[in-house]
Amino acid sequence: MKVLFIGNSHTYFNDMPHLFAAMCESLTGERADVTMLAFSNKTLDWHCEEYFSVRFALLYGGYDFCVIQQFGHPIPPIEETEPPLRNLIELCNHVGTKPVLYMTWAKKDEPENAELISRIYRTLAEKYRTPLAPIAEIYDSLRVDHPEIELYWFDGSHASPYGDYLIASTLALLLCAPADPDRLPDRLIDFQVRFEKGHAPTAIEDASAAETIPDPSITAILRRYAANAVRKENR
Repeated sequence: MKVLFIGNSHTYFNDMPHLFAAMCESLTGERADVTMLAFSNKTLDWHCEEYFSVRFALLYGGYDFCVIQQFGHPIPPIEETEPPLRNLIELCNHVGTKPVLYMTWAKKDEPENAELISRIYRTLAEKYRTPLAPIAEIYDSLRVDHPEIELYWFDGSHASPYGDYLIASTLALLLCAPADPDRLPDRLIDFQVRFEKGHAPTAIEDASAAETIPDPSITAILRRYAANAVRKENR
């Protein structure tokens, strides 16, 4: 399976696509190849303005899926989100790649925004008949049911290693369905990104060196919520 990720820091944080690939391999026993076009603070409009990078990647990459993530905080209104999304979906359809929408989440101190994010993504997923990873909705459920699980990085915006474990699990189960969630590995990647004033962001270079030991009781909960959400999407 080959997957292209298009997005921004909510895609690249904690090497989420790499974790997703490892999960797919555990679920299917087959190699998963991932590529990422993710740039800090960029919207889908920006990706479409940089059209030739996306065009080349999709046209010649032989991807089975393209996971698309819009700017997160604040999410642009649907009137701004739909045109670039439609362009990307049309390009995917042209080359036989299945587009997948990756729903972002509300900020930690702005949980009321989860409903708007969900509504925009669900409206577009239904209109264009694309699979949807409903991350904002799962985050919101876990916020109520398991407030002890920290899904956020210290800025209250990006995902923590546990947050990205949830995201990768949801996407892996969605794209590898049917799959047994108990086969998902207990792996966390914390690439310890640093944003220092006047300097470029830095992170641990090797994903294997960024792996950290998870609490298996927490990852079990995250797997269960991811699996339940995917089952609902597949009904």
